[in-house]
Amino acid sequence: MNELLAVRSLSTLPVVTLGGDAVAHVKDTVLDAGAGCITGFTLTGRTLLSGPLPRDLPWPAVYSLGHHAVMVRDRRALCDLPLSVARRDALRGRLLNAQVVTDEGDRLGTVLDVLVEGGTSGRIVAFRFAAHRELVPGSRHRRHRVYVPRGETVSVSGRSLVVPAHATTYATDDLPDFVARAGAFHARRTGALP
Repeated sequence: MNELLAVRSLSTLPVVTLGGDAVAHVKDTVLDAGAGCITGFTLTGRTLLSGPLPRDLPWPAVYSLGHHAVMVRDRRALCDLPLSVARRDALRGRLLNAQVVTDEGDRLGTVLDVLVEGGTSGRIVAFRFAAHRELVPGSRHRRHRVYVPRGETVSVSGRSLVVPAHATTYATDDLPDFVARAGAFHARRTGALP
């Protein structure tokens, strides 16, 4: 698995060419929760007062995604796009603050962040959400921030995110523990484990 990145941390990342030129900054990450991947980024200018750009960065034009920058081959990676379309796409791909429910109808909490693979993948791996106490047995706190793997079937309906019920068995509030559990979850999904 590639390095995991939180979608919230991608906002304001510089978009940099392989030649070292900063051409924009990330404003919003556009996600396709059903397909389980990043579809692109809406952009702002390079300075604090620049505001939104009438251009976007589609995922296929991204060379690599990391903690410090989004790399593109050159300026031609940015596409002209009417701002209204960029805003609509950003809203459609927004998962933050959505209610999390299982495919069996149990309410789990509220989405705080989305974890994606860096590098060239852009695949949604997990969700971080404010969970109800029942999800974390033995806890004295009313709410927890836990990670749960994306699972093989995810749907977004209005302001709700639906995750497979069995994915909750891999929920944890510790990121290193989550990475190990997510590896086991994906191995089970692909049939590598019984």
